[in-house]
Amino acid sequence: MIQPQAGSEDALAREFAVQGADYYVRAFARIRNATGRAWSFNPAAALLGPVWAASRNLLLLFWITLLLHMAAVAQISVGASGNLGAAEQSRAERLTQQAQDRAKQAQAAKDSGAANADGLDKSAKALERAATQAVATATAARVQGPRFLATGLATLLLSAALSGLLANGMLERRFTRWRSDRTIHRGRNHMLTSFATLFCVAIFALTAYRFAATAPAPWLAAAPSNRDWQAALSSGLDAVMHQIAQSGDAFFSLITRGLSGFLDALAYALTAMPWPVTMALILLLAWQLAGPRVAIFTGAALAYLSLLGFWEKSLDTIALLGTAAILCLAIGIPLGIWCGRRPRVYAAVRPVLDFMQTMPAFVYLIPVIALFGIGKPPGIIATLIFGTPPVVRLTALGLQGVPTSIREAAQAYGATRWFLLTRVDLPLAKPSIMAGINQTILMCLSMVVIASLIGAKGLGEDVLNALQYAAVGQGLLAGFAILLCAMVIDRIVQGNASQSGK
Repeated sequence: MIQPQAGSEDALAREFAVQGADYYVRAFARIRNATGRAWSFNPAAALLGPVWAASRNLLLLFWITLLLHMAAVAQISVGASGNLGAAEQSRAERLTQQAQDRAKQAQAAKDSGAANADGLDKSAKALERAATQAVATATAARVQGPRFLATGLATLLLSAALSGLLANGMLERRFTRWRSDRTIHRGRNHMLTSFATLFCVAIFALTAYRFAATAPAPWLAAAPSNRDWQAALSSGLDAVMHQIAQSGDAFFSLITRGLSGFLDALAYALTAMPWPVTMALILLLAWQLAGPRVAIFTGAALAYLSLLGFWEKSLDTIALLGTAAILCLAIGIPLGIWCGRRPRVYAAVRPVLDFMQTMPAFVYLIPVIALFGIGKPPGIIATLIFGTPPVVRLTALGLQGVPTSIREAAQAYGATRWFLLTRVDLPLAKPSIMAGINQTILMCLSMVVIASLIGAKGLGEDVLNALQYAAVGQGLLAGFAILLCAMVIDRIVQGNASQSGK
């Protein structure tokens, strides 16, 4: 690649900078010609901070300096206002006045021989002690004023120093991008500069007022709220959920009975079989799918579960987990395949997946209980909501990562859509899909304790009881049993994936 001449570099830098071109030509040349880290200080950036960063479209520098300036303004306002301890001082004055009034009442009661004279005297002394303590607290707070002021000034200097030191380097990197993409804005962005100036003035003024005023305006101290709106919306949601539960009672009951039947059959198959047979089958499965090391680990884990009395509850937990995991995979993998091949579908599904993953589990337990009642089926449905997103996301990600050239080559040889999916896309996306399966299984098992809150039982019930009665030892043992179940399942599934990939 032919390097441009120095003159052309300077000309390009001048064209990019527009305002202050001579300064930036020299700064960019110094940075470009330096063998190591070239330190350059921009006085304008140090002085104007976030406004300068916004004028040059350096948004990262804008946010860094803006936050530091806000912290500095808050600290300087607190330190310079002299209002530290004002609230405690007012409280001390009120307590002092109450103590004096109570002392007068006590003296009057003593003079009249009233029976409550001693009580009033003790109350007056207690109020006097509280007033003294409030005065001491207010005095200690006022002493902190110079420290807040010094910290604020130091923060302001730090912000100026960072802005001055980082400005030229960040602007030079923007200049490098501009050379290959001329759509990037050059020179100062006057509209953004005006907006940043007004924005900074407004928020700095409000911040200073909030921390400097003894009693700031109520509209600034607390966010506006309307409890009547909250109550009306809450009542409306209650009515909607009640109507859904009534109108769909037959449908929800059908789902509950179906899940209960499948879960009961799986749990009976696991628990009714002689424990040596069940243990031998699990060990054989671990040996075949993951090798002897995982089989030895599985044997140790099963011995822990049986010897400490967790065997039956572990099998109930596995039955609950197996039902939930099968449903998650049956729904998640086809949906992930669809999302991976239809970007618009994925764009529509992604907010739903975000909601399912970020909403606290205790929140969506509420509508689940309202629609399905309590017991194991609602626990499975709650687990289904929590455990489906990972396999959907990773399946879609794996399919989107299949090289286009391979798919085009298969299509050139006459591959059908089914052949392309089953023989090209899914095998190449298998590592990502298997990671999604593992994540889904482990996330389903992590819901064991939460599902026990609505009657799902299993090992989560032991942990819940330990929490209720502060039985630390029992809780740790049950938690370790859940951990071993998760590790055994994870090792077996991962072993199958690694061996099938050999």
